[in-house]
Amino acid sequence: MNDKVRATHLERRAVVYLRQSTLRQVHEHRESTARQYALRQRALELGWPPERIDIIDEDMGQSGSSADRRAGFQRMAEDVAHGRVGVIFSLEVSRLARSSADWHRLLDLCGLADVLLADEQAVYTPRDYNDRLLLGLKGTMSEAELYWMRLRLQGGRLSKARRGALHLTPPVGYEWEEATSRFRFDPDEGVQRAVRLVFERFRLEGSAYAVLRYFMKNGLSLPMREPGTHQLRQVPPRYTLLLSMLHNPTYAGAYVFGRNERHMALVDGQVRRQRSTRLPREAWKVCLKNHHPAYISWEEYMANQKKLATNHPSYQQPDQRGAAREGSALLQGLVLCGRCGHRMQTSYREPARPYYECRRFTDKGICWTVSAKGVDEAVARLFLETVQPPEIELGLAITREVERQAQEVERQWRLRLERARYEAQLAERRYKAVDPDNRVVARTLEREWNEKLGEMEALEREHQQVLRHEKVELTSQDRARLLELA
Repeated sequence: MNDKVRATHLERRAVVYLRQSTLRQVHEHRESTARQYALRQRALELGWPPERIDIIDEDMGQSGSSADRRAGFQRMAEDVAHGRVGVIFSLEVSRLARSSADWHRLLDLCGLADVLLADEQAVYTPRDYNDRLLLGLKGTMSEAELYWMRLRLQGGRLSKARRGALHLTPPVGYEWEEATSRFRFDPDEGVQRAVRLVFERFRLEGSAYAVLRYFMKNGLSLPMREPGTHQLRQVPPRYTLLLSMLHNPTYAGAYVFGRNERHMALVDGQVRRQRSTRLPREAWKVCLKNHHPAYISWEEYMANQKKLATNHPSYQQPDQRGAAREGSALLQGLVLCGRCGHRMQTSYREPARPYYECRRFTDKGICWTVSAKGVDEAVARLFLETVQPPEIELGLAITREVERQAQEVERQWRLRLERARYEAQLAERRYKAVDPDNRVVARTLEREWNEKLGEMEALEREHQQVLRHEKVELTSQDRARLLELA
């Protein structure tokens, strides 16, 4: 028996604490796991009976950088604080904690409760100054070792990223080609057309919400990658999804690494990992232009970022007028106050009577309010007198643009219907290929076939409804009406 182990320690329980940092280490580093379980034999040799030896292995696969997600470590610390533990066995200090804060907190508890710490070679008592000094140095080295390992890994990733060869999760519309370490266009024509349509509509509309309304009005879906599996699936259009596509420089042919930064911060009085922070473009670690095929040019990407920034209205900065919104006011977001120079807001006291208001408060109340009707009519009249477009050419141009947009919507629907028919045919082939006597499998495949047929029929009905209600196809009367309006 070790001379540091006394009867007061043997009266309490011995805890064998096991930990591996990742599930991959648990699967591949089996010798380390076996050595940690073998510490139970060391507890027996030091005098603890088998019934007083507890093995805590529920933290296998958890990082030691924090105690937040380690339920086993927290339970062990609680038992130490309540005087139920006499010794803690661990293969090495790094198994218990790779954070100096967690490590010294455990040392303080063990010192107050007279709990021993033991590994394969020695037994330490935190109450002894020399042992505590040695344990403190080991804990510091353990945390520093984690930092050095992370530094080497991050350096390797950054070096590979600077060559444009580091594998990054491809956004929708791209695939990663291992042979060339480059992004390439997704071979699915429907995915490509959907991505191109997003940028085309933003080019015309100038607002992410307007693009969203266009997709919803025409019953179009967007491809999206599943967060865990990265598999593509069609989902209803969402504003956040559209905004992430418009902000992503990958679509401009740029290979970008280090756009976001993760940092630790206090949340509810505890140190937590905050969500990542978007860095300004000049702070990106790697930005390689013309790295792969692009959906838009770099110049258009930069113009889109400027447009998205100005879409947020600022009534103190005249250059940020905001995106056009609903309502009949012609000059919404464009009118500046003639008295103070601030941007005027649009309000509707009645549905058909818009007003422009400068809401800067003075000693007499708000600065100024004016009816929008007279201002809009004067500006519209001046504009038409100045421009004077050729009526026939304008009418033909409008007709061609409307027809082009209608054809684009119809093309998207054809691709969706083509995919739905393919999936139904694939389910049919699977069902017909199975042995009919194997009813357990046949019933499942038959149900999947029926589900795919139902999805295809529902999509066809939705397509017909869009054709009826949204007037996707132009008739001869529609063309004549457009020319007449011009």
